[in-house]
Amino acid sequence: MNEKFPLSKDIRLVFKHDPPGQWLPKLPPGCIKLSAGYPAPELTPSQELKEAVARLLDEEGDAPLQYIGSPRTPELKQYIRKRMAVRGMETAADELLVTAGACQAIDLIARILLDEEALVVIESPTYMEALEIFQNYTEQYLSIPIDENGLDTDRLEQVLLDRQRAGQALPRVLYTIPSFQNPTGTVMSLDRRKHLLRLAGDFDFLIIEDDAYGELAFEERPVPLKAMDADNRVIYVGSLSKVVAPGMRIGWVAGAEELITLLSWFKKDLGHPFGEATMAAFLEKTNFADRVDRLSGAYKEKSEAMTAALKKHFPESASWYTPDGGYFVWVHVPGIDAAALLQTALDAGVSYVPGKYFFLDEREGREFLRLSFSYVNETEIEEGIRLLGKVVSELK
Repeated sequence: MNEKFPLSKDIRLVFKHDPPGQWLPKLPPGCIKLSAGYPAPELTPSQELKEAVARLLDEEGDAPLQYIGSPRTPELKQYIRKRMAVRGMETAADELLVTAGACQAIDLIARILLDEEALVVIESPTYMEALEIFQNYTEQYLSIPIDENGLDTDRLEQVLLDRQRAGQALPRVLYTIPSFQNPTGTVMSLDRRKHLLRLAGDFDFLIIEDDAYGELAFEERPVPLKAMDADNRVIYVGSLSKVVAPGMRIGWVAGAEELITLLSWFKKDLGHPFGEATMAAFLEKTNFADRVDRLSGAYKEKSEAMTAALKKHFPESASWYTPDGGYFVWVHVPGIDAAALLQTALDAGVSYVPGKYFFLDEREGREFLRLSFSYVNETEIEEGIRLLGKVVSELK
């Protein structure tokens, strides 16, 4: 031991909550990864990105490798603005900040908007990593359930009215994934989107719209909340992780200019010049609309394969939402403990994510599990669901 820096073996890091990433166990070799919310390997543009890097360095030399970065970097922001405009969201350059994926965007938003007194409305269930982020800043939450039409805004309104009448604190922020939600795959209905925006005005809170999956619609794409936002209450979080490659770490946040200025002050990593320039070079040579259509078609087929396999191999008591886009199927199996069952499933050769990680109160997720159809092929989907169905049926 270095006496200048002594450390006791008894020192422990104390967490109020489980450390991040506890939902991702070590997987045995050959395991069918129904837990993996990753893009399909065959649809990830490895060769195109390789060519983009070569073109970038050939044309610009060391510029993309320096702090100031490539002249292509501003082009990435312009591309993002154009994609948003296609979906009804007109955004000025000073109303958008490029981030290292959606998680950095959410963390920056939480850093400037939340404190120990801040009340946050979350969906139940919700994206586990967003929940982990918010728990770094506040312990005050309202958890509102989701059904097949997304966030139950009638329930939300009643809770807010009750709190207002009782003189209790009202929320500062509401976090939602309205389109192809993680983990449920559900879509908030148009009527509920309108209702939510009205509630934000009536009760004076901001909405964080996480739209990571919004372009991956099997049929018609939902209208983003941001496109319906007349009062600038929606802070929009986007990502290229699901439609290009998550390892590129390209996300963004769009909102009021004052908000974006504050976010940029707290973003101390000097940007990501090489990754942003590479993405810009890739997009120069890509018909992105065609790419998204191809992804959506492929994931639709995978989704249909998974729901067909669930009907074939799972007990009749099981139920799930049939997704219209995104990556996930959310399964309810009455009577099981999904977390306790995971090791048995892993031993059988298949993985999933137990539902408890998506709830503020983990007990609410006991009988649920999240399955992903995005990463695996249709043969693996069929076999993985067969194995998992056998494990579930033997337990019951």
